[in-house]
Amino acid sequence: MTTPAIPSRWQQAWRLARRLFVYEVGMWRSLYRWVLRRPLVTEDGGASFGYAQAMTPVIWVFIVLSAIEIPAVDLLLPWESARLTLAFLGVYGLVWMIGLLAMVKVHPHLVVPSGLRLRHAATIALPIPWENVVSVSARNRSAPASRTFQYEQTADGTVMSIVILSQTNVDVVLREPTVFHLPKGPTEPVTHVRVWADDPKALVAAAREHLTRSGAPAA
Repeated sequence: MTTPAIPSRWQQAWRLARRLFVYEVGMWRSLYRWVLRRPLVTEDGGASFGYAQAMTPVIWVFIVLSAIEIPAVDLLLPWESARLTLAFLGVYGLVWMIGLLAMVKVHPHLVVPSGLRLRHAATIALPIPWENVVSVSARNRSAPASRTFQYEQTADGTVMSIVILSQTNVDVVLREPTVFHLPKGPTEPVTHVRVWADDPKALVAAAREHLTRSGAPAA
């Protein structure tokens, strides 16, 4: 007796629910670490590089607006049940926005002896060993859209950009096409990864130092 196939729409709904659950857990865990000042442990001899400086003012605007909205709604609505419901949702939304800020604060890019760890929030971590890195360089680029993940086909292969406010400023050239595993599934085989860092020159300098130590050529 064969098990009937699950309709694709239910599979998609299940995957979406699972991604949302993982994201929610990551948000609360990040908030816990941020409030208690417990950063993630990194390898000895490594360094972390933030990428949240540009987006932090935007997130704070939403946090302030959410905080103002809670008492405003309470004053405007005459129905107690509606006020309590919306107050709960408002407080949860406010905490969620603070958690979003915590996620990008406590999950920076890492340059460690084993390689690069390029990250975005709590659910994205791209491990790149030094033997798969040809070069790391700083270059400001504007992305054609605001989506976090973007792909571009070039003569040298596929470029994957992890965008912050439609920009990147660090280019990583890979030695061979690499597939990364994201919450939505595996990426295309990519030969270049572009990210944003608050201090791109410092990240590039640290990466080149590790490349030299590892014996890989630093272009």
